[in-house]
Amino acid sequence: MFEGRTILLGVSGGIAAYKAGELVRRFVRAGGNVQVVMTANARNFITPLTMQTLSGQPVCTDLFDLGLESQIGHIQVARAAHLIVLAPATANLIAKMASGIADDYLTTVLLAATAPIVVCPAMNVRMYENQVTQRNLETLRHMGCHIVEPESGELACKEEGTGRLAELTAIMETACRVLTPPTLKDRRILVSAGPTWEAFDPVRYISNPSTGKMGYALATVAARRSAHVHLVSGPTYLQPPHGVNMHRVVTALQMQECILDLAPGMDAIIMAAAVGDYRPAEALPQKVKKLDGDLSVKLLRNPDILAGLGRSRSEGQVLIGFAAETENLIENAREKLVQKRLDFIVANNLGNPGSGFGCDTNEVKIIRPVGDIEELPRMAKERVAGEILDRIEALLANTRTYGES
Repeated sequence: MFEGRTILLGVSGGIAAYKAGELVRRFVRAGGNVQVVMTANARNFITPLTMQTLSGQPVCTDLFDLGLESQIGHIQVARAAHLIVLAPATANLIAKMASGIADDYLTTVLLAATAPIVVCPAMNVRMYENQVTQRNLETLRHMGCHIVEPESGELACKEEGTGRLAELTAIMETACRVLTPPTLKDRRILVSAGPTWEAFDPVRYISNPSTGKMGYALATVAARRSAHVHLVSGPTYLQPPHGVNMHRVVTALQMQECILDLAPGMDAIIMAAAVGDYRPAEALPQKVKKLDGDLSVKLLRNPDILAGLGRSRSEGQVLIGFAAETENLIENAREKLVQKRLDFIVANNLGNPGSGFGCDTNEVKIIRPVGDIEELPRMAKERVAGEILDRIEALLANTRTYGES
């Protein structure tokens, strides 16, 4: 996402400035070229040498530096930026931006900049809630700035409330979204992810090794493209993707109920969840004690959510399924594709290294009803998600119904 992009990181004088160093590291690891601009007060919290070491670039601090400013450097810095991130943005910096004040290097750059600006406020709760600060933030929103709302919790001053710098993951994800073309703007996308748990007593359940990584990657990338995303997730340790509507379920029946409730309003549905095929006929209220001999549990067939969606989907709605197989990949995937009336199916062989449950990568084949098969090389799951969403966008652009060429 940041490869070949210049990120201007503006750091102002708040205690959260110490987190800016880690933010630089993350942008650099993601391929970005980071130019740090610091206010005079920011240098009381973190040194320019630290930021220069992490970014590999001289830090801009002084409008009257005879070296950096020999070619009117602050204008060049403003023009070179593809994105500006202000973290932390103090109440003072926010007020200057809203008023058009340019009295130091950072505010002068901001006044000359044309790149999108991400503002990450961080301050005392009373300062944040002050009507002047809120008015200034509203002014910045009207100017087109993207505000990453601060979090609530214990502040450096020991008060409790809203004012903590947002998590760096949220800042990075906002930066990604700002730089991503809004190709799914106003589209409504439903993604299912993760396993289901089917309990037979309070401490035991039937499940599978799915971690939800593929589904969460799809939801993340769709949100970056400005879609309205609903993520229906079984139990997983993954954090909810930034900017999506999260729906947590446990069992296959709960997942079915949630998905069928949401489905009529969706432009596309991507069923990436590993839904359990069976559930115990009875969920016992107490833990089953270990006794001599074997234990038998009667299993009932769970409803086929994907097949139900295929039967009931509205005209123009795109429906995508996944097939994770250990043998006869193409044959089994094609049968599922046809039976469940899908636009295409994403198939992967669980026996291939770096493909399937728990991996950060995937190696998939995309199979369509007309018979053609696209084989994608092994790549990170977010990149796989991008490839899948590219094809969904093409289908949505055609607004065709199932079975039409």
